[in-house]
Amino acid sequence: MEMNNAVLKDGNLRTLVARSEQQRILYKAILQDRSLPQSLRYEFMLKLNKVSKKSSAVRTKNRCVLSGRGKGVLRAFKCSRIVLRELVSNGEIVGFTKSSW
Repeated sequence: MEMNNAVLKDGNLRTLVARSEQQRILYKAILQDRSLPQSLRYEFMLKLNKVSKKSSAVRTKNRCVLSGRGKGVLRAFKCSRIVLRELVSNGEIVGFTKSSW
């Protein structure tokens, strides 16, 4: 299967999120600490607002790593239900058998 633009875009977004994750966690922890002075917390709120909105973890979407499909993606395998069915049918995933009755 070929890698399409959605998969490449998703990979770039995930690296952007990973790069700014520690910074976001630090800023949010400082904002929630009520023992710190309000002026310091306000300063870090402004810094958090300057961090790119694209780097938020909420914006990431689970996509199939093989086909790029955005719906029906199983988290354990990181691929869509359709691709998973093909892999199981071909015997490429160990431990799975196609059921028939």
